[in-house]
Amino acid sequence: MVRNQIDYILCSQRWRSSIQSAKTRPGADYGSDHELLIAKFRLKLKKVGKTTRPFRYDLNQIPYDYTVEVRNRFKGLDLIDRVPDELWNEVRDIVQETGIKTILMEKKCKKAKWLSGEALQIAVKRREAKSKGEKERYKHLNAEFQRIARRDKKAFFNDQCKEIEENNRMGKTRDLFKKIRDTKGTFHAKMSSIKDRNGMDLTEAEDIKKRWQEYTEERYKKYLHNPDNHDGVITDLEPDILECEVKWALESITTNKASGGDGIPVELFQILKDDAVKVLHSICQQTWKTQQWPQDWKRSVFIPIPKKGNAKECSNYCTIARISHASKVMLKILQARLQQYVNHELPDVQAGFRKGRGTRDQIANICWIIEKAREFQKNIYFCFIDYAKAFDCVDHNKLWKILQEMGIPKHLICLLRNLYAGQEATVRTGHGTTDWSQIGKGVHQGCILSPCLFNLYAEYIMRNAGLEETQARIKIAGRNINNLTYADDTTLMAESEEELKSLLMKVKVESEKVGLKLNIQKTKIMASGPTTSWEIDGETVETVSDFILGGSKITTDGDCSHEIKRRLLLGRKVITNLDSIFKSRDITLPTKICLVKAMVFPVVMYGCESWTVKKAERQRIDAFELWCWRRLLRVPWTARRSNQSILKEISPGISLEGMMLNLKLQYFGHLMRRVDSLEKTDAGRDWGQEEKGTTEDEMAGWHH
Repeated sequence: MVRNQIDYILCSQRWRSSIQSAKTRPGADYGSDHELLIAKFRLKLKKVGKTTRPFRYDLNQIPYDYTVEVRNRFKGLDLIDRVPDELWNEVRDIVQETGIKTILMEKKCKKAKWLSGEALQIAVKRREAKSKGEKERYKHLNAEFQRIARRDKKAFFNDQCKEIEENNRMGKTRDLFKKIRDTKGTFHAKMSSIKDRNGMDLTEAEDIKKRWQEYTEERYKKYLHNPDNHDGVITDLEPDILECEVKWALESITTNKASGGDGIPVELFQILKDDAVKVLHSICQQTWKTQQWPQDWKRSVFIPIPKKGNAKECSNYCTIARISHASKVMLKILQARLQQYVNHELPDVQAGFRKGRGTRDQIANICWIIEKAREFQKNIYFCFIDYAKAFDCVDHNKLWKILQEMGIPKHLICLLRNLYAGQEATVRTGHGTTDWSQIGKGVHQGCILSPCLFNLYAEYIMRNAGLEETQARIKIAGRNINNLTYADDTTLMAESEEELKSLLMKVKVESEKVGLKLNIQKTKIMASGPTTSWEIDGETVETVSDFILGGSKITTDGDCSHEIKRRLLLGRKVITNLDSIFKSRDITLPTKICLVKAMVFPVVMYGCESWTVKKAERQRIDAFELWCWRRLLRVPWTARRSNQSILKEISPGISLEGMMLNLKLQYFGHLMRRVDSLEKTDAGRDWGQEEKGTTEDEMAGWHH
């Protein structure tokens, strides 16, 4: 019998001497005329050690034995005038030892094996038929295997859908959305290899960990030009910490969050109630008095999250810090003591991480400013500033001086200074964690105090840039405004290109004085009038016609139709991703409707408070909603069925457009209760003659 050899192995010349033999193995069963090709190599490979999985408690089943034993051991602790680090180490050991002994470990979710034993038996027979060359029998067995495999997969998926339905019926929202994610599948980028500083690929586990440690030490290296001469002790103390503050802080910490370096989740303290409050109050009070923090509370575990760009570059990752959950109690108390000073110092143009404010405020303000500029026939120029690694470049010594200038009590500054002194961090990679590295600058993304500290840092830049005194501005309801900020995202605005450039250069100079540098590649100019090419430090600042601000598209003409179309497309994408769930017959229609309202409509409605919805946009929104309902009912577009019959069967209660109107009315009431924001809604009355025939139509659309 003549057979064609169509299978080969390509090998580099370097490894040719390692090949001992190569041959085919007829009979391998994988539905192809190719044969399994086997080559025998002789290589000396390095043994790769298996990374140890961190111990994760099954927090759904914390036994009563745990609370009894921990409470009994807490009673033997000496809580009076103890060194915070020593006392915390004793508490940590008690909780860890008792938890490991009494609480079960969370089971690792393995990939479900949905193939039945019947299917596996047929697969064995199919393989035998192929090896014997019985083509007809092989063809029959292959068809039978495919049929049974489809049946098994469908049965497995139906079981998953029944669990989704049961979780929804029982009101277990967390389990519901977790099961949805598991069923539809989500992509998680893996850090298989990274590049070193010379651009060479690193694949060895130890090399990858060393590279991450090297990058962390370089990124957070302390500034040497301004040494810290602080002695570390303040005698003029603020009022003592109360037990009720500790109780409030402990109860307010969000559950089901990944633990820090000590591996103790907050649930292990919360279940102890008053016993945990008493012990944590003693540690917090001693820290408050001595201004010395437990070393565990100064340690962080960095989790690299990939951003845009090449995933092999360490600089294209955002490092999120996981901190000790017990330290969050002290940090929340410290944040509450700081908040009154922060609120007094921050202007109303800063909306980042502030109570009652958010991204929708910035989106709405800029949209309304653009609308009023067009209404009164005025040019307006925007500059959207982006800082390079803003949170990671905060100079600690400059931060303490800024806090002192802004009237923060010395005791609180000393606590913050000692918290950041001697900080350490490790990076968790796919091959384990790195060695501990010293952190000399930056505020961690993931720390409770970071947002308010950075807000004060950014406000100092704006004050020193003299933006309030400059003539470059726009006049809104009798106020002069030239910037809007959301944490590190700053938007500058002016009525001419020269004024905007002057503002940008002032902010750039003051930012560099405190260690922040502009990312010129991501800094954009958007203007309704003529512009020229800008160059800063040899790089050209790009001029754009639209910009994504806080997740919403802003255009030069202020037309919301572009953003509405974009939002509807994003909603369609969510529906498509959940298609397997919405098509399942094991999930009831009411559950599917709840999922659409919970997972699809919020994506579409984001930022709708500032939309001017006209007739054409209303029709698009209604068409999208009916498209969703028809997809749930499996009604094809060719079916001659009226929209009224669809709505009657679905009974949504309130339409998507009605939900948007409710959000607008809620936001309007929110603005009415805030005087400063109400002034912004009445923008531009001093800008001159308005363009006739536009105001009523545009304003009417907002109310619709």
